[in-house]
Amino acid sequence: MSLTRPENIFTLKVARLLFYLLLLSPNLGSAKLIIGMVGKTKNDSFYVQSYKGCLKFAESHPEVTCRYDGPDDYQDIRTQALIINDMVKSGIDGLLVATTDSDFLVNRALKELNEKNIPVITFDSDLNPKDSRYRLAYVGTNNFDFGVALGNQVKVLIDTKSKNICIQSGHQTAPNLNERIAGIRFALSGQSKKRLSGENGWHEFSRCPLYSLGKREDSLEQVKSLVKMAETPAIIAVAGFAQFNSKYIEFMSPYKEKLGSKELIFISADTEEVQLKALNKGLSSSNIGQNPFEMGRLSAQLMYEVLVNNKKPAKEFYFLDFHYCQPNNTKTCTMNHFWY
Repeated sequence: MSLTRPENIFTLKVARLLFYLLLLSPNLGSAKLIIGMVGKTKNDSFYVQSYKGCLKFAESHPEVTCRYDGPDDYQDIRTQALIINDMVKSGIDGLLVATTDSDFLVNRALKELNEKNIPVITFDSDLNPKDSRYRLAYVGTNNFDFGVALGNQVKVLIDTKSKNICIQSGHQTAPNLNERIAGIRFALSGQSKKRLSGENGWHEFSRCPLYSLGKREDSLEQVKSLVKMAETPAIIAVAGFAQFNSKYIEFMSPYKEKLGSKELIFISADTEEVQLKALNKGLSSSNIGQNPFEMGRLSAQLMYEVLVNNKKPAKEFYFLDFHYCQPNNTKTCTMNHFWY
């Protein structure tokens, strides 16, 4: 059959055109990669910032898609596992996850990912050491050191006549929050295994630690009950909790003078926008913040290297810095990344 016939010439032209389009298109021929990202809760701005970090990495790697989810309103270990399982069913190439309950997460989700050879990197909250084989690396704050920083902050602020504290946490099994509690106790007493009961003069209020599961209403109610006491212990929140509640500023406003005189002390982890607004108004004593945006960006970068280049993370732990915010430096102490 002669190639000079009109229909054959037309076929060659179409083939050449498709070939050139393939060469010119940066996405054609590139494998699409879906990175699942699951926080302890979906609607906290902390985890939204982590998601923004993943999206930032994906900007320069258009073959990457970041798929974000998590329990809607509080730290629900069952919902977190179900969401991950649904992601696996819909198709993901790798998972970034902040651990709420290590045992539950491993048994209800991560073992299946391991069997399917879907790599996992933890961020913000790592698995317990005994479960570390189910993830490649951890990216986030050194949570014990972060707790030590929170404890040292209360030492600077508290009236030495009264060394009573109350620690507020989220889920009782959250590895990162328990490490922070241990760090606080170590900073104040030199030991991290048990509640403070007089070591170096420090005591924990009998009802504490308080656990809110990250529920904003419950967190604020816990703070209200403490603040209304005749002698309020210094409150140390190991995450944002009550300060994420939109009613926090309204409730704390009548106590601004007590906060200013250090008669009332409220120290909190995290420096999200809503928290800095309260701090700027003098409605928090001090906030120590993390870098959730970089947690998401670096986790995505490490996962990309695993998926594309079969290059495992060079380290097991990628610890990020934290920063200190006071009422007089809220405009300069940190940068929150909601848009870029």
